[in-house]
Amino acid sequence: MPNSVIAEDLTIDGHIKSGEGSVEVKGKVIGDVAALSVVIRAGASVKGAVAAKTTIIEGKHKGRLKSDDLSLSPTASVQANVSARTITVKSGAAIDGAMHVSGKT
Repeated sequence: MPNSVIAEDLTIDGHIKSGEGSVEVKGKVIGDVAALSVVIRAGASVKGAVAAKTTIIEGKHKGRLKSDDLSLSPTASVQANVSARTITVKSGAAIDGAMHVSGKT
């Protein structure tokens, strides 16, 4: 599976789409991110929709969020309407928005 990394010193202004790979954000994205897996590292941010089968958020996200398996670390800050099948929230994570969790199928 290909892995695309947005480095700490990068700001991407536009949409990112990876059909069968993962996107790891260490910098800043202003736009939508869609991939099989999305990781937003601590200190990183995404302002836009995030859609992925697996999503891990350690940094900041503002926008819509759709994921089958969502994990929020203690450093996560999410301002989004969230739709997920399963969600793991570690103590300290902040969520502001509507949340729909459908459960395992």
